[in-house]
Amino acid sequence: MTDQEEQSLKEAKRAEKRAAEEIEQSAREQARRKANLAREQAIEEDQKARKTKRAEKRAAEEIRQSARDQARRKANLAREQAIEEAQEARKLKAKKQSRE
Repeated sequence: MTDQEEQSLKEAKRAEKRAAEEIEQSAREQARRKANLAREQAIEEDQKARKTKRAEKRAAEEIRQSARDQARRKANLAREQAIEEAQEARKLKAKKQSRE
């Protein structure tokens, strides 16, 4: 075998080795991209679930707050009516006493 043939054989082996390494690297990159995509999707699903849970919790809290506000308004109205009735009763009593 001549030097040129040996050189060609070495270059062919190097090219073959380089091609195999590139294929392996490509496979590793593809696996990495796939793992990254799966991780990102898991993160997005978790965020979506958390967002939904927060929205449900907020809606429930708004309902409770609305009920508390309504109860407070009702109590305030009853208190104001009681005050008005007491004032009216005092006026009537004072008016009755002044007639006597």
